[in-house]
Amino acid sequence: MSILSGKKIILGITGGIAAYKCVEFARALTQAGAKVRVVMTDAAKAFVTPMTLQAVSHYPVHDDLFDPEAEAAMGHIQLARWADAVVVAPASADFIARLIHGRSNDLLSTLCLATNAPLVVAPAMNQQMWTNAATRANLTQLAQRGVTVCGPASGIQACGDVGPGRMLEPPELLTHLENIFTPKLLAGTRVLVTAGPTREPFDPVRYLSNYSSGKMGYAMAAAAAAAGAEVVLVSGPVALEAPVGTRQVKVETALEMLAAVMQEVKSCQLFISTAAVADYRFEEVADSKHKKAQDNLQLNLMPNPDILAQVASLPNPPMTIGFAAETDNVLAAARTKLKTKKIDMIVANQVGIPDQGFDSDTNIVTLISQEGEQAFPPMLKTQLARELINYFSERLR
Repeated sequence: MSILSGKKIILGITGGIAAYKCVEFARALTQAGAKVRVVMTDAAKAFVTPMTLQAVSHYPVHDDLFDPEAEAAMGHIQLARWADAVVVAPASADFIARLIHGRSNDLLSTLCLATNAPLVVAPAMNQQMWTNAATRANLTQLAQRGVTVCGPASGIQACGDVGPGRMLEPPELLTHLENIFTPKLLAGTRVLVTAGPTREPFDPVRYLSNYSSGKMGYAMAAAAAAAGAEVVLVSGPVALEAPVGTRQVKVETALEMLAAVMQEVKSCQLFISTAAVADYRFEEVADSKHKKAQDNLQLNLMPNPDILAQVASLPNPPMTIGFAAETDNVLAAARTKLKTKKIDMIVANQVGIPDQGFDSDTNIVTLISQEGEQAFPPMLKTQLARELINYFSERLR
């Protein structure tokens, strides 16, 4: 069951081409079990119709500040008291500026002033508007006031520009909203997460690596931050943004990852090693590119340090969690690693099959500890991360 089940969510939509995404977002909210009421500005109705939002939310859309059908003609107060959270998506540059100055000249801005519920804004605008100093200052003030700012993402925009300003996709917004309601089970805890692959060079243009995308590790870091932890994310090279509320340390090689981990781990209570660290590195790294030759090229490898085992062998180690990505005899291999590395728990998952493991958004894992084993059904990595973080936090307590 989603943490949003039964939650009362107001979805505020302002004017912008990204308003079309809110149809899918409203549907995702209802599928998660949330009760959704949509509030639209006049400008928003130029991009998506109220009838469409009514169809996916199952309730009439609100757009009138002075609603004669509302009790005591004060619909904004009723909505403000009803909500468990207010999400403004897309939040235009104009609406963000009006929030800063406390304007209340339409239903949505008035509702934002009148509610005690958490307020979430998902900015969406042209890249030049986003980088403008006025917009940046406004967003900084909103964050200082406790407003959760989600995004924006970068990419091609409707106007043809390329850069930051795209509204986050509905699944990402859903995760941010879920984080607001996540119990802060790790408050006061410092968590270190490793994620992604490492790259082991043998000349300036080539390297040895693996298919890890970093998605599981980044999901674990995001879930730990949502649970109230102070999170340090040591990451190999991936095409992912650092989760909100985490401090990212970027590395390339296994030796760099080891150095970063040992620098950070001594003050941590929980270490989660999801990184796919290369088992070997090259004995010699050439200063210039190897030229193609007719003869076979022979390269000598040497083992990389076992970061997970080194953390577990510290005099006062944190709770230490490993991940075992295997193609064969998955559980047996994971049990062996749990014993030989002397760690607290290990998460076993099979890779090399569709919709599971490397570069997939979903995963199927088994959590193994000295006390027993727990198999998790197929689920999104973001959801699995929350389940695992809940389990780890219980063990820490």
